[in-house]
Amino acid sequence: MAKKTFEENMARLEEIVALLEKGDAQLSQSLSLFEEGTRLAAACRTELDKAEQQVVRLMKGPDGAPIENEFASEE
Repeated sequence: MAKKTFEENMARLEEIVALLEKGDAQLSQSLSLFEEGTRLAAACRTELDKAEQQVVRLMKGPDGAPIENEFASEE
């Protein structure tokens, strides 16, 4: 089975949240969905952490030390 992309994991996580919020699932199915959701959330968190580390690495100053800049708002 191929590794899912971040976007695919997020889409499935959104589906799971919607299903759980509906409240129509039986307890065993809800627990299974919750378990899948926690795995997906952890995978997404890992991907986001990697992306953040890459951004910090790309934003180094002339001396090699990271420069922290706030993202500009789109206002």
